[in-house]
Amino acid sequence: MQYLKDIFYLFYPNLCVNCKITLLQNEQFLCAICCNELPIIDDNEYVNLTLLSPFYGKVIVKNVRSFMYYQKQGITQKIIHELKYKNQPEIGVFIANWFGSQLKESDVFNNVDYIIPVPLHKKKLKKRGYNQLTKFGESLSDILNIEYKAGVLIKSSIAKTQTFKHRFERFSDSKTNFKLTNFKVFENKHILLIDDVITTGATLVACCNELLKVKNITISIATMAYTKKG
Repeated sequence: MQYLKDIFYLFYPNLCVNCKITLLQNEQFLCAICCNELPIIDDNEYVNLTLLSPFYGKVIVKNVRSFMYYQKQGITQKIIHELKYKNQPEIGVFIANWFGSQLKESDVFNNVDYIIPVPLHKKKLKKRGYNQLTKFGESLSDILNIEYKAGVLIKSSIAKTQTFKHRFERFSDSKTNFKLTNFKVFENKHILLIDDVITTGATLVACCNELLKVKNITISIATMAYTKKG
């Protein structure tokens, strides 16, 4: 069996998502050099307050953590693009294993009851075939020993792409996109809401606004990436 795998690998080598060199058989998605160049976010008080800043004055969030800085044309953008649009949901596992070990060591989410993903609308889910957060969330669930619970928060409408919209317009468009199907399950619970990238925070704020309709809920946020300003 290993012989067949070696033959397959010879003719169909895996390439680094970033630099496109052939990966060694013990490497996944990124070569060792590119792994070392990942813009991983430091876990310190100043940075953690910065991660909270997109939510100030909008919604109450207990803690926010993110794994990598996101910049256009950078390594993080390429990884997220492959994850979302190139049918590589296993990249979510790769990120979760690394990020999850850091979160477990910090104990920042040790009192969280459920992990829930920002949902895709059913039409977009059918078109893409998967939610890019599913394997990421399931892997975090295993590492942190927190139940992963999808399907309670749903996306009820499809907004036009928000990439080129101004900040105010993006927040306006996101206000009514998400709905809870059950208001009891999260009562008196601490929820960890997960997403891929924090840009303006509009999508996450919209999700939080719906979740905050639940009695005595606490919300924290964890994302794969955070958009670095400048």
